[in-house]
Amino acid sequence: MNTPAKAEQTKERRSWRSLFIPAVLGFAVLVGLGTWQLERKAWKEALIARIGERLDAPPVALPSQSDWAKIQQANAEYRRVRFIAAFDYDEDALLYGAASAFRPDVSGVGYWVFTPARLADGSFVIVNRGFISAARKERAARALGEVAGPIEMTGVLRWPEARHWFSPHDDPAHGFWYTRDPAAMAVAEGVHPVAPFYVELESPIPPGGWPQPGKIVANLPNNHLQYAVTWYGLALVLSAVFAVWAFQSVRPS
Repeated sequence: MNTPAKAEQTKERRSWRSLFIPAVLGFAVLVGLGTWQLERKAWKEALIARIGERLDAPPVALPSQSDWAKIQQANAEYRRVRFIAAFDYDEDALLYGAASAFRPDVSGVGYWVFTPARLADGSFVIVNRGFISAARKERAARALGEVAGPIEMTGVLRWPEARHWFSPHDDPAHGFWYTRDPAAMAVAEGVHPVAPFYVELESPIPPGGWPQPGKIVANLPNNHLQYAVTWYGLALVLSAVFAVWAFQSVRPS
């Protein structure tokens, strides 16, 4: 004869058994997320090492226009280059933003000055000449740095940023941008043909120091180990909680 206590015990056993599969699935998902973060950690460390190696290498010649169609971002981005070109300061584009993680030598919120530079063959490359504070937004505030004629430059190849749903709209008519898009800047500034990449300027430093060029560093965030430990920790907590609850459910009253 089933007593109320035995009926309740049978109900509790069925309860923990019915939740066993969801608990196992939850555990598997948490472990999978932790393992994925470890894989991301290995990928990020390899990326940082590769970028650092390229940034430490001597500069090479800027890819010529005939090579633009063949150059690939995966093989060329962050390579240092040296070239001679003349800036067209009338076509400055100001990219609004905070100081970049790649440039720890600057701080605050301001603008990155992107300017087309004419190469010897008549083609153009967009150059990020460096950072300025918001107080130097007007061209007159940095006019001392506008060196006329061809100059030798050293910089780093970079590729355009991807636009997202939440990216603010650019204002090409007034020369204000929110996305690093050299092709769009070139169209707005009426320069053609233009390289599919742009150059982060390292040197020379312009007279007066504005905009501020500088050497970029491989300063990518790498928190994947912390995330992995979190996911694995949650998996252990889930296992422990379920084990204690299941043990208490089957223990005789």
